[in-house]
Amino acid sequence: MKSWYPKNGRVILHVDMNSFYASVEIADNPQLKGKPLAIAGNPDERKGIVVTSSYEARSKGVKTTMSLWEAKKHCPQLIVKRPNFDRYREVSNQIFRILEDYTPYVEPVSIDEAFLDITDSYDLGNPLDIADAIQQHLANDLHLPCSIGIAPNKFLAKMASDMKKPNGITILRKRDVSSKLWPLPIEEMYGIGNKTAEKLKKYQIETIEDLVETDTVLLKGLLGVNGERLKTRALGEDPRPVDPESASSFKSIGSSQTFPVDVSDYEQLLGQLRVLSESVEKRLHRKSAVGDTIQLTIRYSDRKTITRRMRLNQYVEKASDILFYSEQLLEEHWNADPVRLLGITVQNAVKKEDITYQLDLFHYLDEPN
Repeated sequence: MKSWYPKNGRVILHVDMNSFYASVEIADNPQLKGKPLAIAGNPDERKGIVVTSSYEARSKGVKTTMSLWEAKKHCPQLIVKRPNFDRYREVSNQIFRILEDYTPYVEPVSIDEAFLDITDSYDLGNPLDIADAIQQHLANDLHLPCSIGIAPNKFLAKMASDMKKPNGITILRKRDVSSKLWPLPIEEMYGIGNKTAEKLKKYQIETIEDLVETDTVLLKGLLGVNGERLKTRALGEDPRPVDPESASSFKSIGSSQTFPVDVSDYEQLLGQLRVLSESVEKRLHRKSAVGDTIQLTIRYSDRKTITRRMRLNQYVEKASDILFYSEQLLEEHWNADPVRLLGITVQNAVKKEDITYQLDLFHYLDEPN
C-alpha cells in the first residue's frame, strides 16, 4: 500500500460531519429521519434563529441563521428542536476517539470537523480505503454521516470535503486545481467570508481563477498579507502541518513511532514507551504545559488500531509519570499480538499559568482550613 503514498509529500483528510447538530438529534431519535428538522436557539419565539437544519429542510429553502418565522414560511412542516450542546460535545468526543484509531495526527478544527494526516497510515490501506473506513465507522457506531476530502494539504482537503455533501468522498490533487477549484465562485473558497468576497467583487474578482490571475500587489493592498496567502492557497499550496496541539479547546500533546518491523517483545515496547514519554515531556516543556489525561495508541500488524486513555486526579508533565501511566495502559490493553505503532498523548493540556489551584480530592482533609 505504500506505493499509493507520496515519497516526500503528505496525505491529508478533512472529515466534516454533515448537518452535525441535526444529525445527532436524528441518531438519538430515528423517528426524525427523513423529516425536515431545524435546530434553533429559541423555538418558542418567532425571532429564534436556525442554527442548523437537516438536508430535508435545506431542500425546502431553510438556511442557517434564517429566522424561524421565515424558515416556517419556506417549510410549514418544519420540526424545530432546541440545541443540546452538552450532548453534541459528548458525541464530538466520541468522533475524535474514532478518528484517532486511524492516525495519531488529528487536528480538531471545530466540534464537528478535523484534519487528519494519514501519510504514515499506509498499513491501513490506500487513502480512499481509509476515508471509506472512517465514513463507515462513524455511520455504524454513531449513525452519523460525514463528507471527507483527500488532498496533499489542508486547504485542498477542506475544499474537497465541501464538494460532495452529504456522505461524499472527494480526492483533490494539485494537478486538478485548475479544472476543479478555479471555476468556483470566490465566496466558496475556504478563508473568504462574505465581506471579503464583496470587497474582491468590486475589482471583478468573481471566481477563484480571477483571484489567481490578480496581481499580488493589488491583493496585498486590498487584504494585507492575507491577500497573498489566499492567492498561494488558490494555486494549491498550503505548507501548514496537521497539528494535534493547535486547537486550544481540544489540547493534546503527543508522540508516536511506527516500527520498521513488528514488535511483540514486551521489553522492547516498554523501551519505546520510555522514548516516547521523554519526547512528550520535551514538548510539554516547550509549551510550558501540563495535562491530566494519558492516552495510549496501539496499532497491530493486522492494521487494527486501538486508543485507550486514563484520566488522572492531578496534572503531569514529567517523563517518569507519563511512562508510569502509559505502562499501566499497555499492561491492561495489549493483547500480546505484534505491534506496528505505539503512541502516547497527554490530553486536556493547559498552560501552567492558566491553572487555578485546586484541592486534590484525596488530600482535602490534609489541607489547612
